[in-house]
Formats: sequence, structure tokens, C-alpha cells
Amino acid sequence: MKNILLFLFSVLTILSCKENTEQTAQNKENANSSIFLLDSKWQNQDAEELQLKDLKGKNLVMVMIFTSCRTACPILVGDMKKIHAKIEKNKLKDTSLVLISIDPTNDTPEVLKKFAAERNMDSAPWIFLRSDEESTREFANVLAVKYKKISPIEFSHSNIISVFNRNGELVSQEEGSGINSDAVAKTVNELK
Repeated sequence: MKNILLFLFSVLTILSCKENTEQTAQNKENANSSIFLLDSKWQNQDAEELQLKDLKGKNLVMVMIFTSCRTACPILVGDMKKIHAKIEKNKLKDTSLVLISIDPTNDTPEVLKKFAAERNMDSAPWIFLRSDEESTREFANVLAVKYKKISPIEFSHSNIISVFNRNGELVSQEEGSGINSDAVAKTVNELK
């Protein structure tokens, strides 16, 4: 019986690794595609309508959060602030740090604006975005971010910070809470 359980565990582990390898290969394939090709409509914290292509011309550091989160999101916001502090001043003017809500129902432009102001993230290069449920899900899939609503104001979600170049092409991703802000900032600092 013990050998059977060990065998099943081994098979599951191998399948899990294969799935992760396939996902990584797909992410690399998608890296040659631009997020600026998506035609979804977004609102920023000032309730201005825009499309992702309106961000073209700047390098982008992006993360998906929701403002009522009390667990992982504060860590991700802290990681974004650490990255901001480590981006060279001459690169910072060519970079936008974008926080995208996975809770567009509750994260209205007013809520996003207040959230940004409370954290001293209410001016350039910070941008907060929200869209409809479908566009949010589509963009999460592009970033390989998985999320699931577990209550009216709570989500379970991946913790991924993504870097895109000026053309909207994925350059790198860091996953986990407490990501390596030095590595992300280094990536941004090396972009043209």
C-alpha cells in the first residue's frame, strides 16, 4: 500500500512539473506578443478612460491586487514601492508602475484614488487601473495570474509582478510574496 501511495505521489509530481513547464513555455511564447494588442477599456484612479496601448512608450511594472486585501496585497504594494525606490532616476521617467484591480466592482476610481493617496502613490509614475470582469480576467490570463472570489470582498490570487518593455512585450516576472525587488529594478534599469 505504501509503495502504491509513493508511486501515485511521484506521478502527480511529474505531471505537476510538466504542467508548470508547459505554462512557462506558453509564457515565453506570449512574451513575443504585446499587451498593447488587447482592445480592452480601462479606467484609472482619476476615472479617465484608456486602453493599454495608451501606456505605450514607457516600460511597465505591473501587479494585480485588490484594495480591501489584508494579506498578500499589502506585501505586493510594499514590493512595488521597494522596486520604485531602486529604479534609477533617469529610468524612472520612462517607467510606469501599474496596479490593476482584480475587484472592479468594489475598486471604483474613487476607491483607487483614495488607496493611492493613503500610500503616497498618487502621482507619476503610479497608475491604478480597473476594468470590467471580462477584461480583468483576460488580462490576468495574459499575466498568468490566477484569482478566485472567495467572499464578496475577498479573493485568493497569484502574487506575480511583471515587467514589460516600451512595446508591451513581457520581459520578466517574479512570483511570490516578498519578491526580489533588486532583480525587478535591475531588469527595469537595463531596459532601453
